[in-house]
Amino acid sequence: MKLKTFATAAALALAGIGLAGPSLAESDPGPAEYAQALNGKRIVLIPMAMGFDLAQGWAAILEREVKAFGGTFETRDPNWSTEAGAQAITEAIASDPKPDMLIVMPPDLNSYSRLLKKAQDKGIFVLLIDNPANFAPDAYMGSNWTRLGELEAEAAVKACGDGSSKKIGLVQGDEVNATSIYQYEGIMKVLDAAEGFQVVAKPVSNWDPTNSRTVTATMLQQNPDICAIIDFWDGDATGAAAAIRDANLQDKVKLITTGGGEQTADCDMIQNGTYHAVVMTELVREAGDMVAMIKYLLQSGVKPGEHTARIYTLEQATTKENLRPDSCWNLKALQAMNQ
Repeated sequence: MKLKTFATAAALALAGIGLAGPSLAESDPGPAEYAQALNGKRIVLIPMAMGFDLAQGWAAILEREVKAFGGTFETRDPNWSTEAGAQAITEAIASDPKPDMLIVMPPDLNSYSRLLKKAQDKGIFVLLIDNPANFAPDAYMGSNWTRLGELEAEAAVKACGDGSSKKIGLVQGDEVNATSIYQYEGIMKVLDAAEGFQVVAKPVSNWDPTNSRTVTATMLQQNPDICAIIDFWDGDATGAAAAIRDANLQDKVKLITTGGGEQTADCDMIQNGTYHAVVMTELVREAGDMVAMIKYLLQSGVKPGEHTARIYTLEQATTKENLRPDSCWNLKALQAMNQ
């Protein structure tokens, strides 16, 4: 009798839960509060330029997500000009209605810092993407560039091996961009601790593949026994790769670089042997971090400038040995999502 009573009570309890489910869902305030916080919000992306894979990949994912929550997404293209980027930020701050959030890729540590602080003072959230600056953003998302440099140097040391000349060449981007400064710091930390390894040349290319080709050719003429070259960006490293081919040193000089992880720019170049290793940004995950931070900040009640968060991208040196089908992303596929 007791078992029958218990079973009946349990059945009634389960029935009660089933009946209560839709009622609880209908009263859930979450969707309405989410829509109220995000609908109509204006998000503006200002990278260093729109004409390269990282910026185009970020934009494709951000456009899809922002439009889905009822916001407005816009981009500005400084086309590698610091002055044009500063003007774009200035115009955004002065616009009516002003943006709710600026996502900025600064060209160096200092050029935009005062403008970005002004944006926060005007009530605009500021996210920095990929490039740090001497400014406290509401969030930074991107590489830990010191660690990235360490990964490049570790790959170079391993590629050269103990029986090599242990001579390393560097092709730096410039001497003011945080990615170049911190990348160099990480590289030298590893090479200084690696027995017998030395940097025999470290020219600056100013992120131009033509300059990279020229300085790499000179480097190889002066040091034909170099065992590895680290170029600070894959867009730049195409020039270094051409110089290595011109010198018929493809089998002797290992080229290591960093990049956005786009299929044709990185994985295909690893597969065909142009690059020995690439420390790649996981762009899709990085863009997902941006989206999550946008949605959080717009709902949080936090005021612009009150707090800084950092989300560093998980990275590794990718070679033929650890290359996977999902190691890279495809720009055309991302852009097709918005068609």
